[in-house]
Amino acid sequence: MKKLIIPAVAATLVALVSSANAASATGTIKSIDATKDTVALSDGSVYSVPPSVKIAQFKVGQKVTVMYEKHNGKMEASGVVAAP
Repeated sequence: MKKLIIPAVAATLVALVSSANAASATGTIKSIDATKDTVALSDGSVYSVPPSVKIAQFKVGQKVTVMYEKHNGKMEASGVVAAP
């Protein structure tokens, strides 16, 4: 039984630490740089966007929610959706 508890606790701690880095931000798009794969919001925050997120579908001035994680001081988006 103890052999099962230790891995379960370790997995739970890893999940908690990973989710602690995940965040979201809602704002208005200030600029889109398709060559650098970045989106900047009106508050000055800049997010790196993976190729799986089609940033061409968004427009400057559009309100969006960005789901991201911070890695090495950079905010890396995992998703971008139009906000209501």
